[in-house]
Amino acid sequence: MTDRTGLRAALDLEAVGEGRFRAANVDTEFGGVVFGGQILAQTIVAASTVDPAKEIKSVHTVFARGASPDRPLDIDVEPVHVGRALASATVSVRQGDRLCTRSLCLLSADEPDLVRHAVEPPETGGPAAAAPRGGESDFWEVRVVDGVDVADPEAVGPAELLVWSRFPGAGEPGVVSQALLAYATDGFLIGTAMRPHRGIGQSMSHVSISTSVLSHTLTFHEPVDASAWHLLVHRSPYAGRGRSYGRADVFTEDARLVASFVQDNMIRAFPEGQRPPAGDRARF
Repeated sequence: MTDRTGLRAALDLEAVGEGRFRAANVDTEFGGVVFGGQILAQTIVAASTVDPAKEIKSVHTVFARGASPDRPLDIDVEPVHVGRALASATVSVRQGDRLCTRSLCLLSADEPDLVRHAVEPPETGGPAAAAPRGGESDFWEVRVVDGVDVADPEAVGPAELLVWSRFPGAGEPGVVSQALLAYATDGFLIGTAMRPHRGIGQSMSHVSISTSVLSHTLTFHEPVDASAWHLLVHRSPYAGRGRSYGRADVFTEDARLVASFVQDNMIRAFPEGQRPPAGDRARF
């Protein structure tokens, strides 16, 4: 999907003022729009500047408009509150006068357990037993359990998808690893929702059907090392009325739950059968 230099460079935000940054785009093929995972990753890096002593706890992002890959992004960070245990901020991503996304970000200090529990992952046989996805690079390795191909409109199955993901050389746990995991969370829940429906596959997105992530909420439970294998367990309990809903849990290879995320998505025919101009997404 991208090379290491491209995404790591895109995460190296240029400070252009107090709480203001400029960011480059990664060269990908997403129907003429910037991949939402890139914006999520950059949002996390920008939000972390509010209080570097705290970790990003959660990010809730509304995708209002698509961004064009041929122009840089402008990122504005506005602190809401900075306290002893928690901090929060809004992060807005623009291109010129177009607001593309707005996020509410929560940061948290580490505190001792009073209670603790976590769900367990399904049995998969580990990443070695999963099929590498075509087109993966040395930077981002993706393996799909049981070789499921959500791009194939004729490959029908339950609205579930189990994906192993890692970013070799990502470095130690910290904000960059959180950003890289966020990048990985954006790409599979639409395909998961399509899977039960014959004649509909992710290869049709931006070509013959209109799809888009509308909102994405990512919560980190534990520190993340994105260079290690993580299992993303995707499920879509509902699709209808031109929308789909999906949720997922993220586990380490030794079965620890480290993050969870949910998405609201658009899956519909193009209005009046016409594909919109590149960069045009649903407006709110």
